[in-house]
Amino acid sequence: MGVPTIKYSAIAGAHCSPPLGRRRKIVKSDVNLNLKDELPDSPRRLKADDCIVVDKPRLIRSQIGAGVGNFMEWYDVGVYGYLATVMTKVFTAGMGETVGLLVTLLGFAVSFLVRPLGGMILGPLGDKIGRRSVMLFTIMMMAVATVLIGCLPGADSIGLWAVVLLYVLRMIQGFSTGGEYAGAATYIAEYAPDRSRGVWTSLLNSGSQLGFAAGAGVVAATTAIATNLWGENAMVDGAWRIPFLFAAILGIGAMLVRSGITESPSFEKARDVKENPNSSPIFVRHNLRNVIRHYWPQIVIGIAIIGADGACSYTLTSYMPTYLETQIGMATFHTATATVVILLMQAVLLPVFARISDRIGRRPMYFTAAISNLILLIPAFALFHTGTLWALYAGLILMMVPGTMYLSINAAVQSELFPTASRYAGVGMTQNFAVSIIGGTVPLVSQFLVDITGNSYVPAFYVMLFSVLAVVATLFLRESAGRPLIGSVPMVSTRREALELEKGQDDDESIDTATMLLK
Repeated sequence: MGVPTIKYSAIAGAHCSPPLGRRRKIVKSDVNLNLKDELPDSPRRLKADDCIVVDKPRLIRSQIGAGVGNFMEWYDVGVYGYLATVMTKVFTAGMGETVGLLVTLLGFAVSFLVRPLGGMILGPLGDKIGRRSVMLFTIMMMAVATVLIGCLPGADSIGLWAVVLLYVLRMIQGFSTGGEYAGAATYIAEYAPDRSRGVWTSLLNSGSQLGFAAGAGVVAATTAIATNLWGENAMVDGAWRIPFLFAAILGIGAMLVRSGITESPSFEKARDVKENPNSSPIFVRHNLRNVIRHYWPQIVIGIAIIGADGACSYTLTSYMPTYLETQIGMATFHTATATVVILLMQAVLLPVFARISDRIGRRPMYFTAAISNLILLIPAFALFHTGTLWALYAGLILMMVPGTMYLSINAAVQSELFPTASRYAGVGMTQNFAVSIIGGTVPLVSQFLVDITGNSYVPAFYVMLFSVLAVVATLFLRESAGRPLIGSVPMVSTRREALELEKGQDDDESIDTATMLLK
């Protein structure tokens, strides 16, 4: 009798051990899986009753509840990005224009440098007490910090202390954001049906883009109204505070919406075995040290592919307004308006690309995104340098399309990299290190490179570098589209789908009961 082959749906480099049980010898195909332990000989078979049939109305409520936090996070990013030149005059008065702009952009970067700390603290906490509780805390902290920025005095009143206080509040925002996106991505991935996980998680990023568009739109509207009523210096004189103070209304609304959501069903099942010493590591909630020890390959792969997305996204959303104004001479009104239009287009395209990835796979989408970036970025920057309005929109679209491909699947892929018991911690660490080291520093590094080289195309080369790294990382990424999350049971849309999975499990490569928490 031959040795049975057990299908394994984890991502490449997985160091997860399967449930304890009878062992078999590792066959040649297992070498590529990098398993530390041998797989069990006969894991139990999947039954239809093991599957969770998703309650769609509850999923929609949960989607909205999770999405409001991302909306607010990116509202703040949009406001700060489009007020960078104004805030330079407010908070760095007395410094040279070049130095002052770098100091303001450092205020953008410093919030991202704190994000890993938020992820490392709030991620494991979310695996311990639940996704919902931590998400309530992060949205409250984010709203309070944003409103307080709108209350800060400027450098004319308190000198350099204005910058210090700005940095402190930006760090608080960064800490809360460190747990916000990771929690929302984890939460929705665990709630969504396996076959459409990409679409549902992509809606989080659609909400993020709408939040950024809202922030840019509020800045544009405030600028137009304030300058019309009070003159050209109205924004510097105090109207800049309005977009930040508006976050109070958004925060209250977000708290009310989020307080009405329930915990994810996958987390509830994983909670039952977190203290069982006989459980396999993939079913045990790990501390941060053990998350790194067990899942460092996933973390490395995740940082590479998410970093490529971060370089694209934050160049488009947070650096291009400054670049277009300082290097090309575009008016703030035009750059803000164009970015709002582009982000609305991106919000629509995100679920479209995600749906494609649910059907053809995550890896083909990543390869397409990376190669498109390498081809389109230089032409995009060449269009910007014509200085015309139509070229502004055309160049932003060329930048937006590859970035949208990346962004459409990142939330799903991050959640697919890690098992349920330690997913929040794993996603929190991976997401925040990638975004902090690469995405959040894009405005500062890009502007610095332009200043020291005098080459206005350097930001394009910088982004292209991370696309090359993403190609390499994707070579090591195992396909995860349509598969149950590691450490969870299948999430299905209907009872009929559950029965079909039970009947066809022997021929279905997406079904591996060794990675499922079965009764």
